[in-house]
Amino acid sequence: MTQDAQPLTIGALAKAAGVNVETIRFYQRKSLLPVPDRLYGGIRRYGEVDIARLRFIKSAQRLGFSLDEIAELLRLEDGTHCDEASRLAERKLAEVRNKQADLKRMESALATLVDACHTQSGQVSCPLTASLYSGDAVLPPSDRKADDR
Repeated sequence: MTQDAQPLTIGALAKAAGVNVETIRFYQRKSLLPVPDRLYGGIRRYGEVDIARLRFIKSAQRLGFSLDEIAELLRLEDGTHCDEASRLAERKLAEVRNKQADLKRMESALATLVDACHTQSGQVSCPLTASLYSGDAVLPPSDRKADDR
């Protein structure tokens, strides 16, 4: 922690960073945020560097990084490990793209099932529930057998 003009209590730090006090304690247990020594009055004090670190953590989470990945990014934060940070980001980007492909597949399957539900006439069985029972709705087209379609 730097020696700021107005050191913050944990509650003030939480408010300044837009997180809960328990979030700060959790990050401290995970070694993502250092635990300052108790100063005068037995209260821990935090500064601007702690606010910045919390914002870093929250920003990385919004990009989908796990806490373990964030710990690695924090280890690399001195600016001299850009190649390593870039590789970590490239892996995350690949994961995001895979998730996007999965979401598109899910969207397509659900749209097809919704259309089938709306266009059915005279059928006793619901196309949605029948498809879920058979497993067709959750399998990518390449994994289905020709006779299962």
